Amino acid sequence: MSSSHEHVEEEAGPKILATHTSAGGKVVRSVQIVRPEAQDTTFLAAGAKGFGITLKHFAKNLFSPLRSKAERTKAGAPDVTKAWSEIETIQYPEEKVTYPERFRGLHRLLMRDDGNVRCVACMCCPTVCPAHCITIVPEESDSKGIEKRPAIFEIDELRCVVCGLCVEACPCDAIRMDTGMHAGPVEDRGDAVETLQSMLKRGIKSTAKQGGEGPNWRDHDHSHDGHSHK
Repeated sequence: MSSSHEHVEEEAGPKILATHTSAGGKVVRSVQIVRPEAQDTTFLAAGAKGFGITLKHFAKNLFSPLRSKAERTKAGAPDVTKAWSEIETIQYPEEKVTYPERFRGLHRLLMRDDGNVRCVACMCCPTVCPAHCITIVPEESDSKGIEKRPAIFEIDELRCVVCGLCVEACPCDAIRMDTGMHAGPVEDRGDAVETLQSMLKRGIKSTAKQGGEGPNWRDHDHSHDGHSHK
């Protein structure tokens, strides 16, 4: 077994012509230098091979059938097992790719019953954001029982990685990512930044109670759900 293994290693590696030990105790090996063949020293062989690959792709894109509209707009990667043309593209905006069911979409901000934003500028979402795309500038709130509100709430959608951590971190259920809307094309960099007003336009009034039921929730009557906590 050991001799066979040594033979394989000798064949796979460079050919050792001689081995001797120097005066310092180091093993010195004489290795045979393998010179490349004459055809391998020029670019003719590699150029001919690359030209053949180019002709192969050209013929495939020229003679292969185009996918149907249903195949082009289907969510996910195309079926590579079929000989489709490789240069085919989606005819956007006439044709749009169907997004998967788990696609979140653009952010939206929810409002309280009085029409004000539910956000209390606690800074949880910009803290947890891995892309640092959320900017909140707080200000004093004039609502009773609420200390702060956002004077500026901006999200750079070009930097957003659509992770949804801002939604998970929000303690007030003020921000959600369930619109299913893709960010639209923009010509100016600043137009890709969502503002407090633009996200409120996609929001609705939340049915949740701001601040919950309070510390005395055990004293409230919950007889409507079949249980009494009095």
